[in-house]
Amino acid sequence: MIKEILQSKTVVFGCGNVLFGDDGFGPKAVEYLCANYKLPSGMYAEDMGTAVSDILFDLALSENSPETIWILDAVDMYERGPGEVFELEVEAIPGKKSGDFSLHQFPAVNLLQELRDKIEVRILAVQVACIPQEVQPGLTPQVQDALPKACNYILGLDSQKS
Repeated sequence: MIKEILQSKTVVFGCGNVLFGDDGFGPKAVEYLCANYKLPSGMYAEDMGTAVSDILFDLALSENSPETIWILDAVDMYERGPGEVFELEVEAIPGKKSGDFSLHQFPAVNLLQELRDKIEVRILAVQVACIPQEVQPGLTPQVQDALPKACNYILGLDSQKS
């Protein structure tokens, strides 16, 4: 996997825990992307689950790296509607994400900030409808319906980018 990442121009990382409802958006989006689209030359997509920090650390130390990294993740922001897909700046990552089992577990946010000096870092988020307190796999219908929109956005097929 690391070889493909380092040799790709654009890398898409799906982040989240598929065992906790909508938190599984990132991995499910990568799965949907790979199953339903032909990735452009130079693009590589990988389900990182809850372990994106490891690869971000490797990229921070590597001489070779992609030009662009897309991070796909679920967030809970009160001003957004369930299933809404939107880009999020690293600085705008909700503080409450820092303690969960997702992308933003320390030191991922710090690594993303460091990586921006040499790599374009883009975060595509979906507003969750529900992240259960106990194991409950599967996305809500609103977030499931957001999968094609997220994939189209990343591939530049969505003319309604928000």
